[in-house]
Amino acid sequence: MNNWSQFFNGNDYMLSLPVIMLSLFGIGVLLVDLLLPDEWKVVNAWTAFAGLVFSAAAVFKIQITYSNWEVHGQVPNYLGFAGSWIVDPFAIFFFYLFLSAAAITILVSARYMTIEAEQHGEFYALILFSVAGMMCMAAGYDLVILFIGLELMAISTYVLVGFLRRDRRSNEAALKYLLLGAFSSGIFAYGLSLFYGLSGSTNLSQISMMLGMGHSVGPIAMLAMVTTSAGLFFKIAAVPFHQWAPDAYEGAPTSITGFMSVAGKSAAWALLLRIFLWGMGPLRPMYLPLVVFVAVATMTGGNLAALTQTNLKRLFAYSSIAHVGYMLLGLVAGTQQAPNFDGIKGILIYLLVYTFMNLGVFAVITSLRRRDIIGDELDDISGLFFKAPTEAVLMLLFLLSLAGIPPLAGFYGKYFIFLSLIETGHYTLAGIAVLYVAVSVYYYLKVANAMFMRPALDSEPVHISPAMSLALAITTIATVGIGLYPDPFIRFANWSLGVPASQHSGMAMIQQAAPYVASLGHLLH
Repeated sequence: MNNWSQFFNGNDYMLSLPVIMLSLFGIGVLLVDLLLPDEWKVVNAWTAFAGLVFSAAAVFKIQITYSNWEVHGQVPNYLGFAGSWIVDPFAIFFFYLFLSAAAITILVSARYMTIEAEQHGEFYALILFSVAGMMCMAAGYDLVILFIGLELMAISTYVLVGFLRRDRRSNEAALKYLLLGAFSSGIFAYGLSLFYGLSGSTNLSQISMMLGMGHSVGPIAMLAMVTTSAGLFFKIAAVPFHQWAPDAYEGAPTSITGFMSVAGKSAAWALLLRIFLWGMGPLRPMYLPLVVFVAVATMTGGNLAALTQTNLKRLFAYSSIAHVGYMLLGLVAGTQQAPNFDGIKGILIYLLVYTFMNLGVFAVITSLRRRDIIGDELDDISGLFFKAPTEAVLMLLFLLSLAGIPPLAGFYGKYFIFLSLIETGHYTLAGIAVLYVAVSVYYYLKVANAMFMRPALDSEPVHISPAMSLALAITTIATVGIGLYPDPFIRFANWSLGVPASQHSGMAMIQQAAPYVASLGHLLH
């Protein structure tokens, strides 16, 4: 019994409980699905939703336990499984993000999958399994755990993209995604193997320590850094590793497109930050020029390609790529330590607000699916204001937030990124980013123009289910609420990075930024 406790003890159980909950409910959905008649298949959605609630309760239990330890002067034990698993505030932040995105996705999917005649239990089980993989990507502190989590998420997503078995676009998108994803995973695994060879360990702290000593830094370390970065850039869909995103987004079920664009991307960012900050931190002078080049190329490619799109899902795919470019600038400007933590905090806030506003966009697009109308073309949204004014107004709010217009939530994502660039003297990068924000306003307003200024091409009414209404309400409240009262969410991001709660509140940061914003305005003029 004592020997067993060395490998799995009470702390390990508590730290892994959120993943255990998801796995058990995922298996339960598959088993229950065998017993349900076709007209009761939607019950699987609520079973999966319950699994997310139980997993969230487990995450909250971990958070409360840490708080109690801190109150009593004890140091929280974030590490589990012999140091290969770490559920620190950084991981908890992403856990809540994944669970929120999955919950909204299930609400959006409940009626949509019935319309598509693909209401099956494995759809919801795969969502739960993919979230379990995402949690491994956020909490893994060992290369093996990180790679297992990545592949669990990726394989689940491959199947979800091709879930519409009678849709040729869905099948083609899944095949392309699978081939390119397998290729990128191979490159990523090769880079990880080189780091193992250099350090003799798969633990991130050990790898960082060996690289910091300088003895292992050389051509092999450079090759490991480049190949690992290439695999990570593919997962976040950064240029030039973005080719999979438009096809996968277009062919996937619309609700899964939204899920991929926020939860999958957030998990990839959690993995990237873990490796870049905690593993490859000593190589920052080497990877920084690469990140700068990729960030500028990503903003350029994503924004310019979005200008010409007529398919809404492809347009928002390229928009998503452009947002990755902005977030990469946060990695350029910041580290995980003060005083330059604003860049990393900007990435976290960006991912938080992007989750709700982008899921809101895809919820509206999903609601357009009815009978013979797919609803993902720009023409399908024409005259939406005259058929469904509420959905049109909500879509406009989400579009303005994506463009970074205050006082909506999207403004704060860009604000902290740009602030960190100006604070660290990257004025040129800040100026380029601001110019591309102006470009993005054009294609977002192109969608708004179609909704409000063009006549409707059909008279088919838009019916919204109660679950869809709830999803739209959640995303709208979050998009507007975070914009109007950002302080709790800024404190949450600060807490996830170990920053004292008293530092950098929302209003204090805005007042502090005034001279920097004036400097940026002078630069642009």
